[in-house]
Amino acid sequence: MFLNTVLVVLTDLAARLLGNTVFRQHFHLLLSAVVMFGPALSLWVSQHSVFAKRSHFLYRMFLRSGWGWTCVFVGSFVFLLSFSIRRSLSLSMRHLSRLGVAGGLWLGFCKLLDLLENATGSCYESLHAGPDVANGPLLVLREDESKAECLRAGMLWRGYEVSEDVFLLCLCCLLLAEETAVFGPYLNLGGISDAPLRILFLFCVLLLTLWIFLLLCLLAYFPQFPTQLLGGALGCLSWRGLYQGWYRMGPSWYCPGRPGLGLLNTKTSSTEAEDAQPNHNHCN
Repeated sequence: MFLNTVLVVLTDLAARLLGNTVFRQHFHLLLSAVVMFGPALSLWVSQHSVFAKRSHFLYRMFLRSGWGWTCVFVGSFVFLLSFSIRRSLSLSMRHLSRLGVAGGLWLGFCKLLDLLENATGSCYESLHAGPDVANGPLLVLREDESKAECLRAGMLWRGYEVSEDVFLLCLCCLLLAEETAVFGPYLNLGGISDAPLRILFLFCVLLLTLWIFLLLCLLAYFPQFPTQLLGGALGCLSWRGLYQGWYRMGPSWYCPGRPGLGLLNTKTSSTEAEDAQPNHNHCN
């Protein structure tokens, strides 16, 4: 009973925050400020910290498979919420298709960024042997080699880069904020909220917190300007194009619609449900 009370209190507070209009209006601005000014934290953090090593558990366990973690928790929450309200598999799959669209967009951009880096880069070999190869003077070796061949040969590849890690983390943060924002209005409408749904929602909130923390770690311990800024900008533009553009067109065969559309009218008419949804109009 005590644990259930704690779960209810925590999820209610988190749902009230994520569904708050002020938070919804300014979260993307907050994330943009983190990406822009986060590298300044490198002036204060210690390079001897455990987070200054790419081999840290959090980087290996979560960052390398960030999209998978996001899909598992957000997908489970979206499916359970939508199916528990309407009992419609087709409606649940329509809401889940937003994750598929975002995943396809992410993979597509990663392929394009890889092609861009291959097209604009060159292969270099350090004049000094040793473990600190990346910091030694560079000599152009063979510019006709591909990035994969260059790295396999133990040399360095320098090209026009966009940070895929920052791109992924920004996109996942904005996606999590969008998909979980409907839980607050759903509770306000008197929706049934059993323990499994609340636990999944809490996991999504914890995952959002973890992504923000890892983003700060990357910016503070591994500052790379302007590649990280470009990655953050690409993540925000992807979110704006999907959630602030395409998904506003309404549900159809080519558009999955906004989060919560068709779900938040358990006690109201469809018109009132539209008004109860998280207001995205002020984000423009």
